[in-house]
Amino acid sequence: MFDTLADADTGAATAADVLARAASERSAADAAEARLLQQAAVWADLHPPESIHHAATFGHAVPGSEHEVPIAGAGCPLVAEFCIAELAAALAMSTTAGKRLIGHALELRHRLPRLWATVHSGQVPAWRARRVAEATIHADLTPAGATFVDQMVTPFAHAVGIAQLDRIIAEALQRYGTHSPSPDPEGGDRVHDSRFVQIDPPLDPYGGTALLRGELDPADALDLEAALATGAAALKDLGSQASLDVRRSMALGDLARRQNSLDYDHDEESAGFEARSARTSTTGRYVVLRVGLAAAVTGEGPGSTVEFDRLATLDQGQLQVLLDQVKSWCAATHTAVTVQPVLDLAARIRSRGYQPSAFLREQVIERDRTCVFPWCSRPARGCQLDHIEPYDPDPDADADADGPSGTHTDNLACLCTFHHRLKTHGGWTYRMLSPGEYEWTSPHGHHYLRDHTGTRQQPRP
Repeated sequence: MFDTLADADTGAATAADVLARAASERSAADAAEARLLQQAAVWADLHPPESIHHAATFGHAVPGSEHEVPIAGAGCPLVAEFCIAELAAALAMSTTAGKRLIGHALELRHRLPRLWATVHSGQVPAWRARRVAEATIHADLTPAGATFVDQMVTPFAHAVGIAQLDRIIAEALQRYGTHSPSPDPEGGDRVHDSRFVQIDPPLDPYGGTALLRGELDPADALDLEAALATGAAALKDLGSQASLDVRRSMALGDLARRQNSLDYDHDEESAGFEARSARTSTTGRYVVLRVGLAAAVTGEGPGSTVEFDRLATLDQGQLQVLLDQVKSWCAATHTAVTVQPVLDLAARIRSRGYQPSAFLREQVIERDRTCVFPWCSRPARGCQLDHIEPYDPDPDADADADGPSGTHTDNLACLCTFHHRLKTHGGWTYRMLSPGEYEWTSPHGHHYLRDHTGTRQQPRP
């Protein structure tokens, strides 16, 4: 339908028509995003901390139950944390993205009111305002600092760039400090520290690379630069034909494997830092990578062969990598390869008692791959295993471990810590339709189908 519509528009429209329509659609999208911010703020208003009822019922907070959370800067209202997931799911986004949306709306409305007004008057697109809100939240500005940023940015918010915004934030920090300063040894306030290192998932899941970015202390940056230059040169001397940039990235990986941590030994204190560092840098480190390969047997009898797919799945982050890349990892020095037994994901495994066996746990992790809550992508290996039907602690129930509330393949699913709490205390329910396929129902009756292909909203009955 869309191709036909596009062909019809292309045949009947002039270039001027297309530009006019595109500009109109952009304006409509900006207006919709502004209204969405407004609704996010109203949703937060509907779920203040007072809406949490467990304290009145039990006299104290039940472990894992809902509590209020700050999701924007100082001076913004707190929010009942479980409400975030329902709005996010309704908007087809992860809980983390929903938390960011609501936080930005509250930050703009309460701490950046001038900028908030320009968004709703159509002068500034919502995405630009949200970028400012993210910066003021991240910097942990005081209310006075946020007001300063609001005054400085709003007149030219329609065109402010990242570098300009960073300078304004830095000036606000210099003038007003952070909201929660901690005293330094000299009795002054802590200076805002912007250092960080972050590894982002690749934009292209088949690219075989990940993006590393960060901000370092100048001395650390110079030391790292020297180490990378030395490592890249050493790789070239050893015969590497890779480009300088590739050799520098390889050198950084070598640093990670050889210097995961410094082993401080009291007996070596007199030897000095250089001696301890030299000893550590020659110590090999092992990195555990779980790689899944799909294989097929061709032929029969002694002449049969095993052929592997060209793509492998790296368990960390659910990344797709080429088989040649896995081979290069295995060929590297200080590499230990462990072959695990093949798991039959269709088999029904059960365990006596509440705790699943290691074999059952591994099967569920391999089947689900990620947290199975709508739009959550946290890797399953870092998740908890949830009994879909609550486990029955009755001793008689243990005799029937295959029952609906038992500990077995059909009653276990991977949930990250937050979504496990949400399912237990937040009114969400779900059921397994088939292995790896789940139907979720939100407290307000919205339905979501989650499987290996992702999440789809279901029509309400």
